[in-house]
Amino acid sequence: MAVPAAVELVDLALKATSAYQRPDLGSRLQHTRRRLADPDVRVLVVGEFKQGKSQLVNALVNAPVCPVDDDIATAVPTVVKHAETTSVTLVRESSPDTPPERTEVPVARLAEYVSEAGNPGNRAMLTYAEVGLPRKLLAGGLVLVDTPGVGGLGSAHGAATMSALPSADAVLLVSDAAQEYTGPELEFLDAAMKLCPNVACVITKTDLYPHWRRIMELDRGHLRHAGIDTEIFPVSSMLRLHAAKTQDPDLMDESGFRELVNFLLCKVVAQSDDLDRRSTSQDVLAVAEQLASGMKAELAIQENPERLDVLVGELTRAKARADELRERSSRWQVTLNDGTADLQSDIDYDLRDRLRSIGREAEQLIDDADPDKVWEQFSEWFHQQVSSAASANFVWAAERARWLAERVAEHFAEGADIALPELRFDERGIAGTVDALERPRTEKLGAGEKALSGMRGGYMGGLMFLMPLSLIPGVGLAAPIVAGGAALLLGRKQLKDDMKRSLQRRQSDAKTAVRKHIDEVTFQVGKDSRDMLRRTQRQLRDHFGTLAEEVSTSLAGSVAAAQSAVKTTTSERERRIRDLKAELARIGGLSDRARALLATTTAHAAVRSGKSL
Repeated sequence: MAVPAAVELVDLALKATSAYQRPDLGSRLQHTRRRLADPDVRVLVVGEFKQGKSQLVNALVNAPVCPVDDDIATAVPTVVKHAETTSVTLVRESSPDTPPERTEVPVARLAEYVSEAGNPGNRAMLTYAEVGLPRKLLAGGLVLVDTPGVGGLGSAHGAATMSALPSADAVLLVSDAAQEYTGPELEFLDAAMKLCPNVACVITKTDLYPHWRRIMELDRGHLRHAGIDTEIFPVSSMLRLHAAKTQDPDLMDESGFRELVNFLLCKVVAQSDDLDRRSTSQDVLAVAEQLASGMKAELAIQENPERLDVLVGELTRAKARADELRERSSRWQVTLNDGTADLQSDIDYDLRDRLRSIGREAEQLIDDADPDKVWEQFSEWFHQQVSSAASANFVWAAERARWLAERVAEHFAEGADIALPELRFDERGIAGTVDALERPRTEKLGAGEKALSGMRGGYMGGLMFLMPLSLIPGVGLAAPIVAGGAALLLGRKQLKDDMKRSLQRRQSDAKTAVRKHIDEVTFQVGKDSRDMLRRTQRQLRDHFGTLAEEVSTSLAGSVAAAQSAVKTTTSERERRIRDLKAELARIGGLSDRARALLATTTAHAAVRSGKSL
């Protein structure tokens, strides 16, 4: 692999920045070094419930790491990565400021923590389970993440999975061959395409459904109609596992896993490595150019002292442009701050507007029914609507944040030859996870209370008619009968009034619970969106501020070196020329290695592209 070559190149460049006393350039390379030190390439395996996601992961790594059964559903994400020995670690994250709690458990007990049967509703409060496996497929940094069933955008798992998409290198949407794509699957896939660079579809269980080719053609039609351009891989996990066990190459071909593994290794992992090598080459070339700039200026004066005034003038003007660039960053930051504030206002309004519409519809449903009788159906519907709104708001916020980054970057870089940052949102983006609606504690009228209410109304009504009727001559015997009928009517009315008031209290409490829940969602999701925008803002500010400072420092050093060059004697000048040429040759060698790494990366990418065609 060429990644070790990239690490070696960065380490050599770091030594150069230290030798030439340029810690500002060294800090940029330290960031590059940290990026190379993280080889993980995350692939999220997502899909509806019971579509074969866990079995797909098992088939890819040829090991029963993810529990599968007819009555088992995944409750906690399972991260499968390379390790020297097989291990299982449970991870709990309480807050971004504290390190996660990691607990190792036996491999045989994994199902107790990651399945709905062993850990219903994730009552153990796990963030994810990490499984280490000594597999060649994972050795290059590939990390497979088996996620709970998404249930579309309108589900808790779907919202949580959606928030993880920007941090993923690829997404595999899994759907079995029993039926064509559903509306929630297409909706989720459309959102995933906006947040992740590589998205592919996998149709599982082709061994169980002979008509899987027809289903695949229907799915292709749905994707074309939705404007989604992605690859589809039909596979059979059972055939893949059996082929691996029997070492049957024909059965392996029939399983369809060769194409899927080739996609993961050649398009996902290799592209990630190419990106690391390409950015490393560009960073080292930029650092080498700035290290050499001062030496080139001094060498030009040492070799041609008569050109001092011309060269110093050119360098001074270049430094003035760099200083203007750095000063312009203050105006650019005003633009960025204003854009961030406007964007946050738009995102908050979008979320509140979505939730307000849901709230109005929810209150209308509450008015039309008894919340106590329809609470299960109502809370499920409400939870889906709120989760869908939070997920859709997250997708829109991520798109707008990228738009803001591009607009501000182009505005800042106008007229300047500097690199633009590659923005990428990490998993600390909008959480998206929405808790279920809490059921209000409202007591209904029991049988005893109903009887007491009727008796109270009947008693008072009977007395109201009996007393005046008993005073009327000739009505004495009929008075009890009339009073009894009145007691029944008024008792029934009293009971109806009490039941109506009880229903109104339940409806009022349900509406209060809905409003309270919407306020909580607005607060949490709004905070997450603000955090995401602040991180984008800081990344842009730091990137351009650092580049402007580096350019200004390099040009200032060049001017100083050129001005001091004329003060040397002839013998000193000759010795200095030799030293400068030797130093420039060393820096040139560093640049040559960076160009060679870039050329190798480009050649490898071209070869892979030709093979894929």
